[in-house]
Amino acid sequence: MEEDIILRELEYKAVRSSGPGGQHANKTATKVELSFDVSNSEALTEDEKNRLHKKLSGRINKDGILKISSEDSRSQHANREIATANFLSEIKEALKKPKKRKKTKPTKASKLKRLKEKKRKSEIKANRKDPLK
Repeated sequence: MEEDIILRELEYKAVRSSGPGGQHANKTATKVELSFDVSNSEALTEDEKNRLHKKLSGRINKDGILKISSEDSRSQHANREIATANFLSEIKEALKKPKKRKKTKPTKASKLKRLKEKKRKSEIKANRKDPLK
């Protein structure tokens, strides 16, 4: 993943933000929508593209475009920065390879402890039986 190339491939669109805000919200486009074409990106390898499609399948549309929006701030510039930061963190998280599990064996002490407890349980149950039979 080449971050500087990805940042050049991003497309931003400013739209009117929803919710309250009065006159300011009615005349300024402060919400920022970020679009990234995962399928046609030159910064990602095919393996990375496949991993992103798999991990972010709910956020990527059928055209292969990942969309993220931000309307946290009243400033378009701040929302652009927030959307970019959120996008980069999502991409990095999705591209992380999970660690392989190392197989471990139980220790000798844990085996002995298990067998000791098993023996104790069986003795308890054996003592419940009627001695006349």
